[in-house]
Amino acid sequence: MNENTDNSNKKIDQLKAAERDDYDQPLSSNEGVKISNDEDSLKAGDRGPTLLEDFLMREKLSHFDRERIPERVVHARGFGAHGIFKLYASQQELSMASFLVDPSLETPVFVRFSEVAGSKGANETNRDVRGFAVKFYTEDGNFDLVGNNIPVFFIQDGIKFPDLIHAVKPEPNNEIPQGQTAHDTFWDFIANNQESAAMMMWIMSDRTLPRSFRFMEGFGVHTFRVVNAQGISRFVKFHWKPVLGIHSFVWDEAQKIGGADPDFHRRDLWENIEAGNFPEYELGLQVLEEKDEFAFDFDILDATKLWPEEIVPVQIIGKMTLNRNVANVFAETEQIALHPGNIVRGIDFTNDPLLQGRLFSYTDTQVARVGTNYQELPINRPVCPVHNNQRDGKSRYTINTGRVAYHNNSLADNTPYTVPGTKGGFVTYPSTVEGQKLRVTAPSFLDHFSQARLFWNSMSPVEKSHIIQAFSFELGKVKSMSVRQQVIDMMGNISTLLATTVADQVGAQAPQVKESQNTQSSPALSMANTVFYPNTLKVGVIIAPGFNGPSTISILNEWIRVGLRIVIISQKQGVVEGTDGVKIKVDDSLLTGSPVVYDGLYIVGGTYEDPYFVTKTQQYAAEQYNHFKPIGASTYGAAIIQNLGILGAPGVIVEGENPSDFASQFIQAMTKQRFWERAQYS
Repeated sequence: MNENTDNSNKKIDQLKAAERDDYDQPLSSNEGVKISNDEDSLKAGDRGPTLLEDFLMREKLSHFDRERIPERVVHARGFGAHGIFKLYASQQELSMASFLVDPSLETPVFVRFSEVAGSKGANETNRDVRGFAVKFYTEDGNFDLVGNNIPVFFIQDGIKFPDLIHAVKPEPNNEIPQGQTAHDTFWDFIANNQESAAMMMWIMSDRTLPRSFRFMEGFGVHTFRVVNAQGISRFVKFHWKPVLGIHSFVWDEAQKIGGADPDFHRRDLWENIEAGNFPEYELGLQVLEEKDEFAFDFDILDATKLWPEEIVPVQIIGKMTLNRNVANVFAETEQIALHPGNIVRGIDFTNDPLLQGRLFSYTDTQVARVGTNYQELPINRPVCPVHNNQRDGKSRYTINTGRVAYHNNSLADNTPYTVPGTKGGFVTYPSTVEGQKLRVTAPSFLDHFSQARLFWNSMSPVEKSHIIQAFSFELGKVKSMSVRQQVIDMMGNISTLLATTVADQVGAQAPQVKESQNTQSSPALSMANTVFYPNTLKVGVIIAPGFNGPSTISILNEWIRVGLRIVIISQKQGVVEGTDGVKIKVDDSLLTGSPVVYDGLYIVGGTYEDPYFVTKTQQYAAEQYNHFKPIGASTYGAAIIQNLGILGAPGVIVEGENPSDFASQFIQAMTKQRFWERAQYS
């Protein structure tokens, strides 16, 4: 490295360091005492014992000892980002919540995406439900929409949640497996809690292998109420629709990415926001009038059921844009306390028994995990003023003045004062509640298989094939033949074809039960029906010295123009030179890159290709081909992959005489993204 380059790198490092809020400030203790030596503890002589009176050492070590708050029991592996929400048009007919009434408002939001089952160290591409939780910092207070990327859940009543999580977590005798459902206790729970049937189908689908947080839907899961200024209530379900469409990995791809880059999802979100490719999600509502509460063959309060979009359409009302990465993952993403009980006027709860359990559990969890005054932390604090008589408690941030901290009082004129509902105060919707005290499941909650069958009926042939493979893998990992058979018999209620095919794969008996006769389908449930775009998809471009400079630059510029992200790959890092003096900076070497992390591959090659380059390029191409992704090749590139036998296969495009035609064909292939017909290609 020459001196100029070295100085340039130092300047870059200094600029990055200057982004710290304490850059060029004196070092001090947490009490503000300036520190003269932070390298040596206070000792009795230079080789003597360390003295207990060294308050600086004690402060530094004791703080370090407590730098990790307990991780979440569920949703431990998470990543977040800041953004804004804007309404398309006023929804005042539905709700009096200010952020749903005034389209001129720009409501700040924070989103935390997560996995459910794994610990903080789990791979991000494991098969798992993904959390999709949004905190709206509205002028009326904080509203938290705490949901998942799947619209239904495993259980109907919150009292069973500890049982579900105990079953899905690593088995306590050996702490195996981490962040996976392919084990005995999970499937034993499913087989013996058959309300999980619909969720079982969802988690075995490709929905639990999202390509990116940017390409997955979000659902509030529960039925809430919205209440307008006239006091009229309606039932509602919340939806997030990604503007870029919905896309998932295939199973083999997800496993390999977990090894190549276990941080793949957070890296994808971080890099795209840094590059200005801001993820966008439209907010949709499914709305039911109160008179229609019992109009369906499912209970609208049952969290194991969805409302088919063909019956209750999703009304798109606004858009969320994630436009800023966190400055500190611990202070923001880890300390954020999301809670479905955080609602604002205009939004209220229903009697959904799973939601009712969460309303207690989340408060209890946040107090235990983060602390008594978790709501005072910057990431949790509302943007509107907070005034009440809460005092003291662990880690109190606010310094309250005055001697009065109670209601009613005369010494402070009974302040802070209450606000009538007519002037903006929160008023609970006066829904009628009656009945005997019972521990029972409502009869309307007892149909467990109709919507599981609905999901199966709605899948494309490829999606059904993937579900069969997923069940075969998961149950193949279950050691108990009894549990395997119980699940197969349960599946028989949904589809005889599904159950018998999986049974044959895992050595179980064909089910002796009759499948559900539900023939309904919902096209909205199939990812095969989603619109997909090339924007922000990543193309790995493999280049060797002597590549066709003008042609390559022309093609890459066309791809960049439509939003494709180009990653230059070569045998080694640095700069690679082509014809006409064209030089391109290398982003990944064939060693540091991985074929599974690119959405498409363009093999340019060059006039100088050694055996290592050829072998690694062939490996990249084979991996991309086996995962049904687009492959483009120049004349040099086609020669490299010729002996793989894939030239002429669907989605494998060879550059002709016109670079622009090739560029357009490849863009179309990236838009299609998967060429499933390769499974039958020979």
